[in-house]
Amino acid sequence: MDDKSLHPESLMMSYGYSPSLSEGSIKCPIFQTSTFVFKNAMEGKNFFEIAYGIREQEKDEELGLIYSRLNNPNLEILENRLCLWDGAEEGAVFESGMSAITTTMLEVMSPGDLLLFSHPVYGGTDHFIHNYLKKLNIESVGFMANESKEDIIAKIEKTGRADKLTMIHIETPANPTNALIDIEMCAEIKAHFSTEEKPVILSVDNTYMGPLWQHPLKHGADLVLYSATKYIGGHSDVVAGACLGSKELMQRIKGLRTFLGGMTGPWTAWLLMRSVETLKVRMDQQAKNAVKVAEFLNEHPKVEKVYYLGNTAKFGTDADKEIIKRQFSSYGAMIAFDVKGGEKEAFQFLDSLRLIKLAVSLGGTESLA
Repeated sequence: MDDKSLHPESLMMSYGYSPSLSEGSIKCPIFQTSTFVFKNAMEGKNFFEIAYGIREQEKDEELGLIYSRLNNPNLEILENRLCLWDGAEEGAVFESGMSAITTTMLEVMSPGDLLLFSHPVYGGTDHFIHNYLKKLNIESVGFMANESKEDIIAKIEKTGRADKLTMIHIETPANPTNALIDIEMCAEIKAHFSTEEKPVILSVDNTYMGPLWQHPLKHGADLVLYSATKYIGGHSDVVAGACLGSKELMQRIKGLRTFLGGMTGPWTAWLLMRSVETLKVRMDQQAKNAVKVAEFLNEHPKVEKVYYLGNTAKFGTDADKEIIKRQFSSYGAMIAFDVKGGEKEAFQFLDSLRLIKLAVSLGGTESLA
């Protein structure tokens, strides 16, 4: 039987790992080591040549382990398993979601390039775009969820740097508004400005929908990014990030990760391997819970408005309904809402919560506000 013919949730316990190589252990051990021993000097030379891109890996040639900044069994097995959810050729796991995003942007773009991004994006991403990238002379132009393809193209051309467009980065649904961006529309914008010499790269921060409910690569994205701290980790005890895409792009991103040193360690990778085994059952239950919470909030006299994709499907624009139908397999588990009044009333509500805790993040076993 071809392993990949099974559903990802069926493969999370075993894919990429052979118990016979680890004393029969049913679970992959933690490879808490900094370095790996070569059988001989020639093997070491061969491993380094492939790792540093000096030559291509030959057919049937085994890629060996060198040093845990380059590769580690826990890291490699985790990356292989994450690829199954999104149908990616290759993946890279980082010490944080921001490490995944920043390393990707730094690899894809160079001084003088132009970045197109959706607004709003996660606060850390927004700060990196408007502050650090400016230091590298990388300019950016933002667009809102309700803007048309023609409006966005005109906005890019108005900058006078349309020929410098190198990357489109979107976050959908947006944090925290649940605003929806059409991935396929962005892929069309990418194609409009791409040339053979300078292809535009489309990346999607898919943290809000996790690996289950939206698969950006199937809608024309080149890269999908996650804060693996959230649904993938799912227990509020790990900080990590991930980037998935084609082998060609991921080899570039992994190459920069090697020299920036942002890969996750074996202990974190092992914890994430534990977490992906229950990813589907956790996310399915969270989505069911969200429906009940949204229904309650929709009817509450002290709630002004509820931002939830289930509401968008009923009350949203035709464009929103089409995006939900085409891109998502669930309404997700994220809800935002406006309390009637101002800061005083909002704080009174937050301070009255008991089961739900006041904390940042999402996707864990706890409900947070």
